[in-house]
Amino acid sequence: MEWLTRMSDAIDAMERTMKKPLDIDAIAKAAYSSPFHFQRMFGMLTGMTVGEYVRKRKLTLAAQELTSSSSKVVDIALKYGYDSPESFAKAFRKLHGIAPSDARKPGASLKAIPRISFHISLKGDKDMDYRIVEKKAFKVIGKAIETTSADGENSREIPRFWQESNQNGMVDDLISLAGGADATLGICMDMAMENCTFTYMIAVENRAGVEAPEGFAVREIPAHTWAVFTSIGPMPHAIQDVWTRVFQEWFPATGYEHAGGPEFESYPEGDVNADDYRCEVWVPIVKR
Repeated sequence: MEWLTRMSDAIDAMERTMKKPLDIDAIAKAAYSSPFHFQRMFGMLTGMTVGEYVRKRKLTLAAQELTSSSSKVVDIALKYGYDSPESFAKAFRKLHGIAPSDARKPGASLKAIPRISFHISLKGDKDMDYRIVEKKAFKVIGKAIETTSADGENSREIPRFWQESNQNGMVDDLISLAGGADATLGICMDMAMENCTFTYMIAVENRAGVEAPEGFAVREIPAHTWAVFTSIGPMPHAIQDVWTRVFQEWFPATGYEHAGGPEFESYPEGDVNADDYRCEVWVPIVKR
């Protein structure tokens, strides 16, 4: 499959440049992809950012050199892009649990992060329905938090944000403020792939054009072509499964890639714990 070849070429490009600074543009080019789409795909498929993977691979290779050569620690640190032995030792200890100098001791325990490879999983037991929607720019009103996908922090902060917003009446206030709403939106925006941070906003469409009271914000979602997927089942597992399938199955199988804009989930009223609860995932796309 062409997608597998492209991802493998990108991994090859990473491996060839482990002794150089990370050049995400060149790596994404090897995958015939935009830097944003490549990093988003990589993160969803592997559970870590490109930067995290490269850093762990460098520390794996550095550990191998420490145990198989007589090179000085400072030389190995500089070889793999660290400015000083101290910064190298700090990163090395975080991954391996020991100091670089201790890696040469007999019986030292080290971690190895292997080269990633991608494979097709042929399932064919579950259709993936979607529709393509052209939607003009629209404004939303809501509350936002800044979070990060590093170490899965967003998977803890966002559910907590929803729980607090439902318990303190903020979601109901939003709907009333906007003069009613078909659904509540969970929006990911301002995604900075370099440091894994993004803004997460609980919002509703601001069709009435009301001004944001203190503590709320109005944002505009740009016009995009959207791929829309329906999630059926209790939250959050059902929609998390949809997100996984979008990146593991749908993108590789189609001629689309992520447009780099905001993503959002649309939650209509209903019992979110019910087996038949229906909500939607909206992903901005462009034709590759």
